[in-house]
Amino acid sequence: MGDTVSAASGEILSLAIEGAEGAALDAEPDNLVLRAARALTTASGLEGHALLHLLKRLPVASGIGGGSADAAASLRALNRLWGLGWSESRLAALGATLGADVPVCVGSRPARMEGVGEVLSAAPSLPRFGLLLANPREALATPAVFRARQGGFSPRARLPQAWGNAVDMAADLAALENDLQAPAISLCPAIAEVLAAIAASPGCLLARMSGSGATCFGIFPNAAAAAAAAAALPTAWWCWGGGLHGAAL
Repeated sequence: MGDTVSAASGEILSLAIEGAEGAALDAEPDNLVLRAARALTTASGLEGHALLHLLKRLPVASGIGGGSADAAASLRALNRLWGLGWSESRLAALGATLGADVPVCVGSRPARMEGVGEVLSAAPSLPRFGLLLANPREALATPAVFRARQGGFSPRARLPQAWGNAVDMAADLAALENDLQAPAISLCPAIAEVLAAIAASPGCLLARMSGSGATCFGIFPNAAAAAAAAAALPTAWWCWGGGLHGAAL
């Protein structure tokens, strides 16, 4: 599950967009995929040309890092296509100029993010578990959520080196909060409805909002339970249910 970015040789730098969620980007001629490509062209000193293609499956402005992942994929793909040989850390540093979530997406593996997203360290080793994502089809701008937030942030979470199973992982995470959840709900009350629906799904171990919203997630014991829960949610929402494979990703 996710977007797909591909790059092929071409005489110009261009981007074609397809997919169920692609229409939301039609009015955005300079999206993150092209911005990443142009940034790499400038930083490398090349007159880089490529035919980029984005298959958009994730909803736009939904708090799950879809656009950031697309930008990171563009950097990785063009690094290979143009034979630059840039290291992951060098690509991540360039990605940080495009957005706070791009560096972690360059690495494309579970990580702990601190600072504004640029301070990365290894996440606890994850077990196999079921994951559900649901979005009420309401775009929510991150800056607006931060402006609506009041008070300080929660202290740095204490996390183990590894979780042996989904139940233990969910129990530890249940003690934590997303400090952006309350302000996001004040701007988009539908988030509360989504969270309640996920939490009430059979087998749900934990329900929380993702990032700045409006997408919410549920942790389940296995992929089958998550997929069944997603299928039972309102069809007007964007939903996905399946498995996350931890260290096997």
